[in-house]
Amino acid sequence: MQVSVNDKPMTCPPAMTLSTLLMQLDMPLKATAVAVNDDIVPRHQWDSTLLSGGDRIALFQAIAGG
Repeated sequence: MQVSVNDKPMTCPPAMTLSTLLMQLDMPLKATAVAVNDDIVPRHQWDSTLLSGGDRIALFQAIAGG
């Protein structure tokens, strides 16, 4: 199935969870926020959030600054 991750097309297997996608992308899980189709997905729902074809996933990483 096709999804979009930060506006870039990506092919994923059917029934992939959000947490599996993040691990596959090697994202730092503790410093990442995720929105699927413009809705923020709380961290505790990542394991149960199944992706669908056409989903738009936006990944945000915390950046330290001062």
